[in-house]
Amino acid sequence: MSKAKRLIDIMLFVSAKKKFTAQEIADTFNISVRTVHRYLLDLSDMGLPIYAEQGRHGGYTVLSNALLPPIFFTEEEAVSIFFAFQSLHYYRDLPFNTEMKSVSQKLYDSLQKEAKKKVDSLQSYMAFWNPKRAITTPLLTDVLEAIINHSQLHIQYESKSGITPKHVQPIGVYAHDGLWYMPALLLSNEKILLFRVDRIHAMEVSDESHKTTMNLQQWLESAYKPQHPIRLYVELSSEGVRQCLSEPHLEKAVVLLSDGTGYIDMMIDQGELQFNSSLFFRLGPHAIVKEPQALIQLLRQHALELLAIYPEQNES
Repeated sequence: MSKAKRLIDIMLFVSAKKKFTAQEIADTFNISVRTVHRYLLDLSDMGLPIYAEQGRHGGYTVLSNALLPPIFFTEEEAVSIFFAFQSLHYYRDLPFNTEMKSVSQKLYDSLQKEAKKKVDSLQSYMAFWNPKRAITTPLLTDVLEAIINHSQLHIQYESKSGITPKHVQPIGVYAHDGLWYMPALLLSNEKILLFRVDRIHAMEVSDESHKTTMNLQQWLESAYKPQHPIRLYVELSSEGVRQCLSEPHLEKAVVLLSDGTGYIDMMIDQGELQFNSSLFFRLGPHAIVKEPQALIQLLRQHALELLAIYPEQNES
């Protein structure tokens, strides 16, 4: 058996066992204790964190941050993982950012010469580009660690009313359009609210935990279900169709007609009226809202506010 294969087998053995003696390895792999010590030195040099305990009952311990067993990727798999990391490159803040850069570099270094040429060539012609936001999220990693540990958080949160204290039980975090969001149970009233992580100015982790009724995936699915449904019906020109197909929350609701025009007929939440009024006001004559009346009133209000800013000038 080759030395490389033997080292891999011993690495798998000690990573699973955590605590062991040189004699155990010698007996398991039918090699001498002297050879075992030599192999353990090699594994330590490779980065496996092995701690030697002296004394009569001494032995070895693999520390908790042990390396994972080796995983062998095909060239195409390695390239795909490399580009998966590249797709996150334009996020200003990421949890485990340093580690992801390290993994990406290790993957690149492990590629054969021809594979590296392929990656370099692809990077010249393909990018997962998204403008980096200037907003920083310094507490992102701390928030994520608290969530993993099911901890409650006492946070100082910035909103329209200023910076106020909140006592929350986070459900998870997710990224959208360059920003990080944290849905969390507000313990003062048992309501789930959505917080922007970059607006958390300070936080204190509590050992207490509160069992939430849903996980992050369940919350994301429920977030798209209207709590107070109201019908939205909009007639679209061909340009209106094109614009609405670019809006993630409207894309699936656009019905295309044979002449290139179309319409939207869907249920939305009443709380989304203000957001949708800004969108349809921007589209102007290319999106004619027929329902609901409340949305039509918001559009009229926008138009009147704009006319007040730009009154008609009488020519002299």
